[in-house]
Amino acid sequence: MDSQLAIRARGITKCFGDVVALDGVDLHVTQGQIHGLVGPNGAGKTTLLGLLLGLAVADSGRLEILGTPVGRAFEAPGGVAGFLDGPGLYPSLTARQNLAALAALRGDDTRSAGIDDALEQVGLADVAEDRTRGFSLGMRQRLGLAAALLSTPRLLVLDEPCNGLDPAGKKHVHGVLTRLAREGTSVVLSSHRMDDLEALCSEVTILATGRIVFSGPLGKLAAENRELDYRLVTSDPERARRLAAGAPGIHLPDDATGGQGGAVLVVRALVPALDDLVVRLVRDGIALRELRPVFSPLEAAFLALTEQQKTDAEHQETGR
Repeated sequence: MDSQLAIRARGITKCFGDVVALDGVDLHVTQGQIHGLVGPNGAGKTTLLGLLLGLAVADSGRLEILGTPVGRAFEAPGGVAGFLDGPGLYPSLTARQNLAALAALRGDDTRSAGIDDALEQVGLADVAEDRTRGFSLGMRQRLGLAAALLSTPRLLVLDEPCNGLDPAGKKHVHGVLTRLAREGTSVVLSSHRMDDLEALCSEVTILATGRIVFSGPLGKLAAENRELDYRLVTSDPERARRLAAGAPGIHLPDDATGGQGGAVLVVRALVPALDDLVVRLVRDGIALRELRPVFSPLEAAFLALTEQQKTDAEHQETGR
């Protein structure tokens, strides 16, 4: 295995009865990389994360984690930690007692200082003696991350780690994951929040109906020739709309007003055509007060690729 790869999956297939959860999946994750896993419900994300955590085994294909081939036993490879479908906690125990109990179950000789450090890292030191039955969803997610950090993993596998977090909590968790990656820990995380993935991940894999429809750098998604919808707020909406209607490469969707009483203009364009429109607006003395994608490049690609995969699957089913 390439020493720079934390995960190498080749042709992974996993079925549950007649349901094909994963269909010939290939996945490469580089050491020290935060890799995002995206897909609609039922795409196979949870199944893939379960394979990485040793909660299930593939029916066929080859999986190597941290340089070690994964066999047929239900066993988490050494150096791997994380959680799936949210962390399991004892509600009657405090945050500190939960971590101590987990360490004891694992047979880890984790001292109090190690538990304190994990709680401090995720911003829960102040509630270490509080019973977890009163924890919010975001606090439970952070405690799950603290539990994963106890073993100082080289590969961290997380399912919706920012679910339920307020802005401060999300910023804190983002900082923890970024630091871990910088120190060499590989992170694979699934999320339905595209803003989290774009803020954290250098590469993403998009799954649809058990198959990979894209895997690679985020920049590749943005660079591909795909028109996006952009929201523009200007000092003169009517003039801006007339100018956009006559600009080359600019398309006005059926509902181009974008709300706010017609003050917002929505246009569809490739980046070069959008740049040209901005120059025209400024040249005509129209101030540009806001310009942003209606959907981010990742979200737009996710919608387009998964919808295409769904359409192809329906056509195949119809043709049988």
